[in-house]
Amino acid sequence: PRRPSSAWPPFAVRLSEKLGQPVTFANDDNVVGENAKAAVATMGNGEVVLLQNTRFRKEETKNEPAFSEELASLADAYVDDAFGSCHRAHCSTAGVTDYVKDTAVGYLMEKEIKYLGNAVNDPERPFTAILGGAKVADKLNVISNLLEKVDTLIIGGGMAYTFLKAQGYEIGKSLCDDSKLDYCKDMMAKAKEKGVKLLLPVDAACIKDFPDPIDAPVDTVIVPVTAIPANMEGCDIGPESMKLFADAVKASKTVVWNGPMGVFENPTLAAGTLAVAKAMAESDATTVIGGGDSAAAVQQMGLGDKMTPHLHRRRRFSRVPRGQGAARHRRHPEGIICKDTRRSAAAEPPRPFFVKKGFPPDGGLRPQARVGAQPPEAALSAETEGG
Repeated sequence: PRRPSSAWPPFAVRLSEKLGQPVTFANDDNVVGENAKAAVATMGNGEVVLLQNTRFRKEETKNEPAFSEELASLADAYVDDAFGSCHRAHCSTAGVTDYVKDTAVGYLMEKEIKYLGNAVNDPERPFTAILGGAKVADKLNVISNLLEKVDTLIIGGGMAYTFLKAQGYEIGKSLCDDSKLDYCKDMMAKAKEKGVKLLLPVDAACIKDFPDPIDAPVDTVIVPVTAIPANMEGCDIGPESMKLFADAVKASKTVVWNGPMGVFENPTLAAGTLAVAKAMAESDATTVIGGGDSAAAVQQMGLGDKMTPHLHRRRRFSRVPRGQGAARHRRHPEGIICKDTRRSAAAEPPRPFFVKKGFPPDGGLRPQARVGAQPPEAALSAETEGG
């Protein structure tokens, strides 16, 4: 949402603290208006200018060329290290690369892509993928692609009810995308054809009315998925499903998880997500957790101290990527496509790094891309710290 731009934003203050130097905030609702141009024009080596939120321009999310070209006019080189923002085509992440000669991904992005690529394309087996969340449509190509790779596919969360309805079950008021029923049938048939074990919930925690506020106390009824009352909706997996999914995780050598098993923001409806998180924390498997809701759920449940950004075994999550959408799209056949192969990317919020026009002196992008004279580790620490 649009916010007044009169105040120096807190993230600019934080960035300045992390870099240990002043950061100039170009307070310009046009993003690349006179304030921004003047700030960039007067930059010296090692100085940093922070642009206004690119979403202030309606062209941003439409990836319109004119705005992309305006952004590119401020720089000779472009580095994007926001893994969680690189999977939709917006001006500040995709369009701008058409007008900047030298473009690159940063070290965090390189690490995430390499890690996810190894986990998905060359996994230690058995390989299990867990998909949750609300919408089947968001994961259409992901499901089909994963069925080519995994040994077990677990589907939970709101999207599971579309699969259950496709099997002919009554799902009451549960979330459902009726336009995707045939697709779900196709995916179940594909799983059978490929010999992939497709696990759906066998029981559900149902409620009559959705909590308002979302974390308000709520009464649940546990029922088999074959007997969901018409006046209730499933908002979490039940205990039998928790055990079924946990057993599958514990039997795996590689596990990729993207999306919660229920309405994890509500303590009563977070049990299924917590059960999956605990099973992964206790597993010997290489585990990858998509960011966004999944990572938030893990942190909310106090399991964050069992995560590490490196490969570890026993009671640790091997990897928690910095973005659920990006992690999901990394499993899409087209993946995350960078400049030279027609990149598709996004920003939420947009956090690209621009290198000042005319720097470095030779006009090229050095192997260790820099923001001013600041080494990339320093610049990127703000990205990894703030998520």
